[in-house]
This record gives sequence, structure tokens and C-alpha cells, in this order.
Amino acid sequence: MDVQLKYGRQGLTVSVPDDATVIYPVEAPGLPDETAALRAALQSPIGMPSLDRIVRPKDTVAIEFSDITRPMPSHRVLPVLLEQLERLVPREQILLINGTGTHVANTREELVGILGQEIVDNYRVVNHNAWDNDNLVNLGSTPRGHQVLVNKAFYQADVKILTGFIEPHIFAGFSGGPKGVLPAVAGIESIMDNHGVAMLADPRATWGNLEGNPVWEEMRAFATMARPDMILNVTLNRLGQLTGVFAGQMDLAHAHGVAFVKKHALVPVPHTYDVVLTTNSGYPLDINLYQTIKGISAARQAVKQGGSIIVASQCQGGIPDYGEYRNLVVEGGSPEGILTLISAPGFRRHDQWEAQLHANLMKAADIFVYSEGLSDEQVREMLFTPTHDIASTVRQELERHGPGASLLVIPEGSQSIPYVQA
Repeated sequence: MDVQLKYGRQGLTVSVPDDATVIYPVEAPGLPDETAALRAALQSPIGMPSLDRIVRPKDTVAIEFSDITRPMPSHRVLPVLLEQLERLVPREQILLINGTGTHVANTREELVGILGQEIVDNYRVVNHNAWDNDNLVNLGSTPRGHQVLVNKAFYQADVKILTGFIEPHIFAGFSGGPKGVLPAVAGIESIMDNHGVAMLADPRATWGNLEGNPVWEEMRAFATMARPDMILNVTLNRLGQLTGVFAGQMDLAHAHGVAFVKKHALVPVPHTYDVVLTTNSGYPLDINLYQTIKGISAARQAVKQGGSIIVASQCQGGIPDYGEYRNLVVEGGSPEGILTLISAPGFRRHDQWEAQLHANLMKAADIFVYSEGLSDEQVREMLFTPTHDIASTVRQELERHGPGASLLVIPEGSQSIPYVQA
């Protein structure tokens, strides 16, 4: 049978055996009127007064928004929020902050793609810089003793609003909510602490779990200290349509959104599989190999130990060239070498969390990468195996695992997370 994989902007059709199991997110219909839904949510936010009761004419307002690596439709969501705010404060008092975390700053052209030309032309828009100590403020320490370093312009605004979308997250449980502060507008040292080796090694730091998750708990404590006034989070379906709007007090509104997402993105499967074919859900999620680790990790949830994972990810942005992810994998040279490197006393380097995830995935399964944006040499230096024919590699790996070998296909890798029913 033919399966349409989410890959880049156009997708990819692949032929797989008819007895393959194929899973998708449980489809949620798009809202019939997104603008009306956004306005209604802002007028009756969860657990707090509406904006017109908390925003005063002289207030400054900071709005955090998602960078280019996220499929958040800010160009559709932010105009409605700005429409509401401009009734309360002059445009000059509104600042939009790109929550890049440790990602590279976005260009003006990219910002236009994220926000739309009108917003970029008419509002102050800045990229957060996690390394710029002069533009960070130290708010003290989290309960775990980690520094709380936050973007100064964000923190000093009279009214602070976090925007974003909610989906399962590889080690924070779910995105959205407090992730709009940590890592989005946090300092590099705070991000390093939160994404540390011990934090990610906790088995509770995984897809779809907030209970006892140390990464999530620190994100929440950290964000609370930064005192956001409101979140405006949305949920999306496979067509990129809004399926829900969750505005209000951070904890309460995010909890409502998480409950909604759990019903749609966490997909039960009857058992683990010998071979799993996955994606990173197309552009912009499959913009580079760094982001693609999420799709591979989704497959890991349902692959047998020692099985095979095949990922189709365009990676038009390469590995990428910036950051330390590639360097750490190459220096480690093997899963064991990577883990030994990053676990050494006093070791502390940007992107070590991604190298840690990478190594643990390699210890679980053989990983094959189909990508037009990466050369075979790049795939191999990252310790994966390149493939140019997905169908052939699927057949090869099923044959290698022997008679009765099973195949799971996840066309929307990081958007549908399998779990084995007890």
C-alpha cells in the first residue's frame, strides 16, 4: 500500500507492505472560525480577568512568540492578540520577542514568514539572545538551585504574554505554557542546567508525561518566577488548522490544552515492532537533523530493542552548521563515547542534551536516514546510515529481522507518539 509521509513542504509517497500498521494523530476538526475563537478565548481567559482589566494605558507589553523551527501559526494568531491590545495601549508600547532559546536568530525575511509583513513592518520585533548577559536579568534560583536568567526586556515589561502551541515534547512532556520562558527567553546557563545530563536521564523526562518530570517541573518553577500574565496557546491538526485555543493563567490554561492534546497525539499500539518508519512531520519541523531527533524518538517508543528505525526528514537546514550538536557526536564517535564525553565531571557544552538523546536512540535501534538536505557523508559522520530508497530499506530490514517481522509507520512522527498499551 502507498503511504503519504509528511516530508518537507510537499510530502513523500512510499510503498510499504499491506500488513504494516499505520498510525496517525486522532484527527481533530479545525475550528470553523479561528478569529472568532481567538477573540472569545482572549475575552474570557481561563483563571484570570480579561486583558482589558489588567492592561493599563501606560503599560508596556512583551509578547513572546515561537521561532522558525516551530509550526506555530503566529501570522494568524498574533494579529488577533494585537488587535485586542491596541485598544488598550499604543502600538509603540508593544514588543514582540522571538523565543529562540539556543537556536540561531531569525532573519528579517524569516520573521516575515513567521509573523507576516504587516507585523514586522509596524511593530518592534527582536530576537532573544541567550548568550547576551547584558540583556538578561537574574531572578535567583529554582528549587533545584539552578540560576533563573531571563530576557531583561521581557521581564521588565508591565504585561507579559506567552504564545505558542501545545504538542507532546521529547523530554519536557508537552510544549507550550512555561516553555515560552524556559528555554524560549532564558539565558544559556539556565538552559544548560535545565537540559543537563541528569535531568534528561530521568525516565520521567519523556513524551507526554508531566508527573514527576524534573525538566517540566523546573520549567514551570522558572516561568512562574518570571511572572507571565497570560498565555495564548493553540493546538493544531495535520492541516495546520487551529483545533483549540487556550488563553489564560499559565498553569490552568496549559493544563486544559494538555488534556485536549492527550486525546489526539498519544496513540496506542498493541506491541513493539521490529521496524518503524517515521518522519519529523514535514516543514518546519524537519528543517534540520537536530529537530529530527524528535521524530526518531517518537519511533523509539514502539520499536523493539535492537530493531530498526527509518526516518524521512528533508533537513533543508542541514545538521545544522551552528551549535555544538554535530561536534559532540563526531567527537564522541559512538553512542558510548558520546555519553562518556558529556558525563565527565565538569563537562558543559551547548547542545549536549541533543547529543545525549542521539546516543540513547542509537543504543536502542539501528537508524537509517532519508534526507535530500544531508549528504551521505553528513549522515554517516552523525553515525546514522543513509538511504536513498525507503521502500527498499524497509524490505531489507524486515528480511533481516526474520519471518513474521513487523512494521509500524508513523507518517507524522513527532505529532503522533505511539505507546504500547498495557
